Amino acid sequence: MKVLFVIDRIELKYFEFNNLVTNFWLIKSLLERGCDVKITTIDMLKVKNSKAFAFCYNTFLKDENIFYEKESIKEHSVEDFQLVMFRPDPPVDMDYINATYVFDFVNRQKTFIINDTKAIRNFNEKLHAVLFNEFMPNNIVTSSKSDIIEFLNENEEIILKPLNQCFGGGVMYLKKGDKNTAVIINSMTKEGRQLIMVQKYIPQAKYGDKRVLILGENVMPYCIQKTPSNDDFKFCEHNDNNIHKAVLTDSEAENFKFVAKKLNSMGIYMAGLDVIDGKIIEVNVTSPCYFIKEINNHFGCHIENDITDFILDTVKLHLTQTVTV
Repeated sequence: MKVLFVIDRIELKYFEFNNLVTNFWLIKSLLERGCDVKITTIDMLKVKNSKAFAFCYNTFLKDENIFYEKESIKEHSVEDFQLVMFRPDPPVDMDYINATYVFDFVNRQKTFIINDTKAIRNFNEKLHAVLFNEFMPNNIVTSSKSDIIEFLNENEEIILKPLNQCFGGGVMYLKKGDKNTAVIINSMTKEGRQLIMVQKYIPQAKYGDKRVLILGENVMPYCIQKTPSNDDFKFCEHNDNNIHKAVLTDSEAENFKFVAKKLNSMGIYMAGLDVIDGKIIEVNVTSPCYFIKEINNHFGCHIENDITDFILDTVKLHLTQTVTV
């Protein structure tokens, strides 16, 4: 199978040996199965004669690590590939959005895309979590200062989140009575001109949040706890000291099965739920980190093989269905 990974530009810069990145493990597993895997970035995409193209690098496996051939760059039609893994990192800015438009010019009967670029474009990781509001803490999405102050008075401790940042960027904690209340709200909403997500603060957040992994219509049995750094109230540093083994509860497995089925029906086959005390605080769909290195170490498994099995089976089923049609 020919596979194209659209990765982040910073990931390309530090491509070799980067086993903290989910793509490293998936590319490695695909190469081990004999797949032809190439990589590109959003700035190397193009549309020509109403067809999508990309300048790509070859990847190869050596001594349990993956590399790319820096001299191998070549233009390919995206429809040369049976599978595209669209996984550039947020923020979802206009460059990101424009990259998703390129794949509107791909024949989906020839090429399967994970996650579907139209679905990603239509899904905001903060705002669209409200599709699963029954599993979320109390929340509002607004730019109104008065709305936020009313919400703060009702809930006493709240979290304010910009809708298009990532890795915890711009997320603020606010407590009722804080003398900086007005300036924090005005800054977050750009004086009432920018929508933000506002959630009730969950006290268990001091222990971090759990990453629950969605794969197709299923909730994976493995999960990890991401704990805050010493100088922050949230997880914002990817290292072993802040990532711990966690347990998926029966209620989480049952509740989030509904989430998985809904996301899968939308074309979002891989997602990561950030969960505190059984409540979803965010739904990661752009390039969700599966924390493969850490899960393998904590659970003694090879989760990348489970993910790769799912990916290949899904693509083969899709291609078989399109041929029969």
